Amino acid sequence: MADIELTDELVKLEQQAWTEIQAGALTIPTAAAVQAAITAHATDSGQPRYEVEKALKKLVRHPAAEEPAAG
Repeated sequence: MADIELTDELVKLEQQAWTEIQAGALTIPTAAAVQAAITAHATDSGQPRYEVEKALKKLVRHPAAEEPAAG
């Protein structure tokens, strides 16, 4: 499978949503904006929507998993 490419705008939207989630204050407009942006990006790039969302959440919520293991 090819690497999923994400835009800076998409990452910023997910970071905002993740911040709101952690504060217990996620709003419907924020959640809807992220979902709409994921769908638009997947459609425009020809990448599977599920894979875009999975890669985005992994990047924002688990950034250490993106770094190569030392050793």
